[in-house]
Amino acid sequence: MVKAIALFSGGLDSILAAEIIRRQNIEVTGLSYETPFFTAEKARDAAAKINLPLLVENFTTDHLVMLKSPRYGYGKNMNPCIDCHTLMLKFAGRKMEETGADFIFTGEVLGQRPMSQGKQSLYIVAKNSGYADYILRPLSALLLEPIKAEREGKVDRSRLLAIQGRGRKIQMQLADEFGIKNYSPPAGGCLLTDAIFTKRLRDLFSHEEDRQIRDIELLKYGRHFRINDNCKIIVGRNKADNTALKTLVREEDLVLFMAEFPGPQVVVPYGGDDSVRNTAAALCVRYSDAPDDQEAKVLCRKGSRSTTVITKAAAREDCERWII
Repeated sequence: MVKAIALFSGGLDSILAAEIIRRQNIEVTGLSYETPFFTAEKARDAAAKINLPLLVENFTTDHLVMLKSPRYGYGKNMNPCIDCHTLMLKFAGRKMEETGADFIFTGEVLGQRPMSQGKQSLYIVAKNSGYADYILRPLSALLLEPIKAEREGKVDRSRLLAIQGRGRKIQMQLADEFGIKNYSPPAGGCLLTDAIFTKRLRDLFSHEEDRQIRDIELLKYGRHFRINDNCKIIVGRNKADNTALKTLVREEDLVLFMAEFPGPQVVVPYGGDDSVRNTAAALCVRYSDAPDDQEAKVLCRKGSRSTTVITKAAAREDCERWII
């Protein structure tokens, strides 16, 4: 039986691509990826709805190497779409070889994303993945050159499509024909397209502070303050932030919280000297319910050691100057 690996995001296009190929009596297995910047939850939900076997791989180590120096650069923020798609297809090619599948396919539509899905971009991605003759785009295949599986008759090219552009009318009609309902609206879901997150990530990389994967996870929560080249302070904004920060704290971090007023969880990754501790305490007071003009008690903990700092709130102009 002919077998294929589907690069599966869980969006409508990838669902349609999977259905088009499965209707040719081809055995399809979905493949999705996880990193600190995006999850496979959408893919898992969609795969369950259409009974598609799904493999999920975490390729964070390789992704980070690529992210720091993408060959084709970034998009509007820090999204290296061409290099990221290349990496995904390279991993998919390896999975194809491991499982004895005949080809790989994606839900990409020619011209849907001008920067990463133009004909030249699709060609570059396929070529650089090392599996160019094995990558099929069923939704736009009739606008592209046939791949090996088509030439060998493993895929009936006449049953593939010629969709192009950003419109979704044809895809929605197909979804109705296939009985596909409750699909997710088109959305990125990648934090590398978020302006605030990528500003924090650039700051982290520029100060070489990504010592652990959790240092990237910390970027998702709280307010971040760059105090100096060697220190950053994170202040929770709400209960959800505070809870998340608590789960990410390590033994070597400095942790601060209010003693007598409701307030934030404050984290100084990898700690700092007394000056840093005092600044972190002042930030803790600033974003607490303590009166601005009064001193308040802040509890500080690093590992098994605890101290107390009594301080007023940090000046607003300092907070504005430090915030990332």
